[in-house]
Amino acid sequence: MLRHILKAAIASVLLAFSAQAEQTALVGGRLIDGFGHRPIANSVILIKDGVIEKVGTKETLKVPEGYNVVSTEGMDLLPGLWESHAHLMLNGHADYEHWDKAYINRLADEIMPASAAQLLLAGVTSARDLGAPLEASVSVKARIASGETPGPRLFISGPFLQDEPYPGTEAFRWGVKSVSEAREKVKILHEAGVDIVKLIDQDKMDYEVAKTIVHHAHKYGMKVVAHSHRPDEIRRGLQICVDNFEHTGLTTAPEYPADVMEKLKERTATGRVAGGPLYWTPTVEGLWNFQYTVDNPEKLDSNCWHRGLKDDTIADIKQSIQNPGQLGYTQLTPLRRPTLKRKIAQLREAGLVFLVGTDSGIPMKFHCQSTWNEMDVWVNVMDIPVMDTIRAATYWPAVMMGVADKQGTVSKGKYADIIGVKGDVLRHINLLSRVDFVMKGGTVYKYDGQVNEAAMGPLALTN
Repeated sequence: MLRHILKAAIASVLLAFSAQAEQTALVGGRLIDGFGHRPIANSVILIKDGVIEKVGTKETLKVPEGYNVVSTEGMDLLPGLWESHAHLMLNGHADYEHWDKAYINRLADEIMPASAAQLLLAGVTSARDLGAPLEASVSVKARIASGETPGPRLFISGPFLQDEPYPGTEAFRWGVKSVSEAREKVKILHEAGVDIVKLIDQDKMDYEVAKTIVHHAHKYGMKVVAHSHRPDEIRRGLQICVDNFEHTGLTTAPEYPADVMEKLKERTATGRVAGGPLYWTPTVEGLWNFQYTVDNPEKLDSNCWHRGLKDDTIADIKQSIQNPGQLGYTQLTPLRRPTLKRKIAQLREAGLVFLVGTDSGIPMKFHCQSTWNEMDVWVNVMDIPVMDTIRAATYWPAVMMGVADKQGTVSKGKYADIIGVKGDVLRHINLLSRVDFVMKGGTVYKYDGQVNEAAMGPLALTN
């Protein structure tokens, strides 16, 4: 009986949230605001029209009349998380060749909106989508911005730019062979409303072509991220002044070459003179945890990744990952795993600023799980301090993308993008596996672990 009463009470609260109260007060929780200092106990956060008005404590900030008071007692509150390396066009299917053909016409209406909804309910209120067809990317970003589709604040790259697209991937990979073509394609991306240019295989490009891509992207105010799988990709990326490297390498080499590390240290030593920090998104969790997934694939049976997907899509993904240890995609992973700690240590020693990103969407990596898994591995395996890890998923991505005036911290004038968990997240980072409270722009999408379906809308219903 008590359980039913509690459910009814939560349902009534969610119904009230669906009205999107213009004035809300979050009262009682411990606030980890993203700035990295001591958390604020018994916090009070006043929100008006989706923006944070004031932040204080129960002793220092009285809730004015007319505010909808939401209790956050017993919770740790944080800025909404950033997922800095997502693939919304992917949902964990293990056969790219099949997926790219079978779902290319379902990306904009089914696949990418489903990915966005799953990220949001996992506490991700901002995401960088790094690689998808241009039209679909722009469409989904616009629909999220307008409120038509639930999802994180989206920063998109559209298609990858590379020397030559892999066969069958031309819809979302653009080859660039000349300086004039570099100018033209960066301009197309800019005029479409893209935020990021994503480079891969830049070491295979003519130097002037690669340099032109970065120069024109920066001229238009876009950021440039680049793969770092090979030492020459890093060397070339540094030469052409990319903003952010992605991944930790595809090979079994035990560490980064000495000359690469010296070049990275030279770059980080210049700091603001070079335009700010050099960022790195290592995406290590999928590699580190792969053997655990093979030994215990139960997490693949979670239905959290079903949300928004059609029944035939779910069935197709399920059949593709029935034998996780036999996938060609992952055969080198066990040999790469032992190199990760050393590589992470090298990058940290060199002064890189890390961003939390996961490659979410690649085989067996679901949008509802990936971000917290990455943070857990950083803290409990890679020995990265928990506050540094949280800031790498909140504060630093907003700085990197040039939106720190509106995002990244829970402070006056910022968007009310706030998440909460029951318990001490500074001691137990994997509490983020079950985010209890999700607010984006003042709208509550999850409360006490239950989804506010009225806010999610019909496009993201659970199957």
